[in-house]
Formats: sequence, structure tokens, C-alpha cells
Amino acid sequence: MEADSESFMRGPRPLGVVIKLGTSSIVDEKSHEPLLSILTLIVETAVKLRKDGHRVIIVSSGAIGVGLRRMDVEKRPKHLSKLQALAAIGQCRLMSLWDSLFNHLRQPIAQILLTRNDIADRSRYLNAQRTINELLDMGVIPIVNENDTLAVSEIKFGDNDTLSAVTAAMVHADLLFLMTDVDCLYDKNPRTNPDAQPIEVVEDISSLVADVSTAGSSLGTGGMSTKIVAARLATSAGVTTVITKSSNPGNIVNIVKYIQSSRSPGSPSKSGSDSEGDTPEIMSSSTSSLKKPAIPLHTRFLPSPHPVRDRYFWILHGLRPHGTLFIDTGCYKALLNKAGLLPVGVVEVEGTFHQQEAVRICVVDKKHPGQQPQEVGRCLTNYSSAEVSRIKGKHTSEIPGLLGYMDSEYVAQRESISFFSGFHGGGVSRPVTPVGSGVNLAGMVTPKRRGAGTPAQEERRLEAEDKELEEEGLVMRGKKEEGQQVRFVEEVKIVGEEGK
Repeated sequence: MEADSESFMRGPRPLGVVIKLGTSSIVDEKSHEPLLSILTLIVETAVKLRKDGHRVIIVSSGAIGVGLRRMDVEKRPKHLSKLQALAAIGQCRLMSLWDSLFNHLRQPIAQILLTRNDIADRSRYLNAQRTINELLDMGVIPIVNENDTLAVSEIKFGDNDTLSAVTAAMVHADLLFLMTDVDCLYDKNPRTNPDAQPIEVVEDISSLVADVSTAGSSLGTGGMSTKIVAARLATSAGVTTVITKSSNPGNIVNIVKYIQSSRSPGSPSKSGSDSEGDTPEIMSSSTSSLKKPAIPLHTRFLPSPHPVRDRYFWILHGLRPHGTLFIDTGCYKALLNKAGLLPVGVVEVEGTFHQQEAVRICVVDKKHPGQQPQEVGRCLTNYSSAEVSRIKGKHTSEIPGLLGYMDSEYVAQRESISFFSGFHGGGVSRPVTPVGSGVNLAGMVTPKRRGAGTPAQEERRLEAEDKELEEEGLVMRGKKEEGQQVRFVEEVKIVGEEGK
């Protein structure tokens, strides 16, 4: 309680804030002229948040839209090479515009360009995370965009809503603002239904009933449905996600203050793994007894109480699966009890993949052969698809005779397996991951070869690497305070993210 009183006296903890702006918020849909009035307000808002101690990232679309204006092209072309050329032209002018506006308030900025390949490669993912956190420590506002000049359909995020959610999860942000052309979500289309009711707080996205008929602009690639998918992704990582109107960016400051006041700093902290300080407990207006400031209309998606982060988030949502492993129910139960994936439990293999590539895990119920296999998670494999096909259903002792070598007794190590929530029987479905430990470098390790060590030795090595990274404090909210407890979390499922 004494620590809670000290926290209350210090005031609300500064937050990590990611603001996502679509092309329609940056350039006019018809003339392609920059919307300087909105951009100026965004800049003032970001600087105000910085002065209040918050750590701010902007995810900015608009490179192609600005390129259209520069080259006097009326419509967005369909050919990829032309789009990439316009993105190359527009990106430098877009950053010049941001730099000019922020320079008036003496606020330094930085440019970060990403593709899905940067997220899929573990070392590049960690490098991006470290770079962004270093910029935030320096008081710089990073401006993130997809590298449209190089990205093709296979390595694109698809829209910057998804990119902003991945960025927010990568740096352990507290808040993600998805700016759009409406105030909030409605249960019906407010343009055609005068009785449409706003949806202010969403606790469970899977039960959300809302109108998502609002499509993206002719310049952009997103729409309301992509924002729902982004909200699923971000909230699963413990990030409160807000949809609000882009034409009034000043709402962001008021919403941040409102959310800070919604905390209950005087309440006793939860014991053990739920210590306060890792993920802010953000409550709906109906559950808070504190007096709150006036709040602009918006939709707020509450974060998962059991967020998945770091390496396990990366396995589930940073990688594209290259194939599928079908396992039996007995193997699945063993995995839930923290065992590794042995070849004897593999029923079938689908697709072509190599060592250390991501694959889907699907459970086959042999007792009900007519049932459709159900995807329950993802993993990184120790063997290629050709190798797994030869050793599936076999005991570990048979591997050397079948392959001529044995790189590992497991098809996948337990620390390289992540399950979606709802598929782990109510228990912890994987080795717990400390939130405050930053990131796990296990994904950077090359495939384990002969003599690489026993599973117990591997586990000790991973724990040592986690401890090293814990000291670095690679989280958006800053360095870990002395004595702060590390909270343990479970994973949650992102419905519909795979198609993005």
C-alpha cells in the first residue's frame, strides 16, 4: 500500500502512445494536396504528449498520395512498378513535410520504413525494436511507414492499420490510436440510420456487433474492417486500442488523460504475477469510481488481461506459416503439459518448409475422422518438411536410422511453440514469458545441430539470454524500475489475422 501511495503522489505513469494516420487524413482524396490543418494539429498533439512525458510514435501512410500530387497523376495506378515509383517520390516529400512541421516546435523526428520481411526475420525484428526504443529514449518521435518502394504483395502488411498494431506490440505500447473519418464505431451505419448508437467500450472483440461498411478512401488500402483486425492484434498484446476522428486530433490528449484517470492507483495490487506496472489496468467508465475529465466520443478496445508478447507474439503473428503439421490429440495434450513436439505425435505433413520456418499446428481427432482438423497454434520446426515426412509417427530412437543423423529429438522445441487462446484447456499452454524481460533471442539462434545440448541445457541457455535482455529493459515504457516484479502472461488468439 505504501508503494501505491507513492505512485499516487507521483501522478499517472507516462504512457507509450502510437498514433496511426491513414492517407485520407494526410492528403485530400481529390486534389491530393496535403491537409496541412490536420497535420499541424497532429504535430501539436504529438509534441504536447511528449511534453507530458509520454513516448510517442506516429505510423504515417500517404507516400503514394503525396507522390500523386508531385507528379500530377489524377488516379492511383494499378501497376505495382508505378505504385512503387510514386511511393519513392512521395516518401521523401512526406518526411520533408513532417520534418518541417515538427521543426517549428523544435521536435526531432526519425524515419522507420518496414516490410513484413523485417518482422519475419528475428534479428531484424529485434534491431527495429532496439532502434525505436533508443529513439524514444532520446526524445525523438519515430515516424513509421511501410516501405512501399520495395514491398510486394508477398511481403506487405496489406495496410498500415496492421503495421501500427505490430509496431505497438513490438515496443510494448500502452495505447494505439487508429484515426479515421468517423468519431467511433456504431451498431449501424450512422449515415443511413439516424438511430445508430455509438459503441464506446469493447471488452470482447469476438462478440462485437458493429457496422464496418465504411470502406477505405480511393487513395488508401484500409477501412473499418481492417481497424477491427488491427484492434484484435493490438489488444492481444496488451495494447488499449482507440478509434477516433482524425479531423480533431486534439481528442487524443483528452482521451489519454481520461484513460490515465481511469486507473485506480489506490487499489491494492494483485499478488504474484499480476503486479501493477507492467500493463496499466484500464477500466470502462462504468467500473471506475474516480472523477474523470470530459471525454470525446471514441471507441475503446480494452486490452487482453493475459497479453502475449515478445518471441511468442512474433511466432504467432510475425511469421507467415510455410506449411502445416497435423498432430493427434494425445500429442496435443502432451504439448499442453509443456512437452516438446516429438515425431511420434505427428500424423501428417502439408506444404514445403525448411528448418526453423514457421508452420501451423492442427489437431486431428482420430476418433472422429470426419471432423475438420483445427488449427491451435504455430511453431518453428527443427526439421524440414521432407525430414518430418520420413520420421512422422516414429520414436525418437529411430530418427538416426531414418535420416542418418539426429539434429534434435524434437520436431519443435517447446519454447518454439505458441498456442492461440481457447485451445489450451484453461491452463498455461506454453512456458510463461516475462513481460518485463524485453525479448527472447532464441529466434536468432541457428538450427540446432549435432551435439547442441540437451533440452534442459537449451532451457538454461534461453533463461540466461532472457536475463541479459531483462537488464536492457527493451520496452516502450522505459527502463525497468529497481525491484519491479516481472509479470507472467498467457497467449490469446487473433481471429482473422492470418489473411492479412
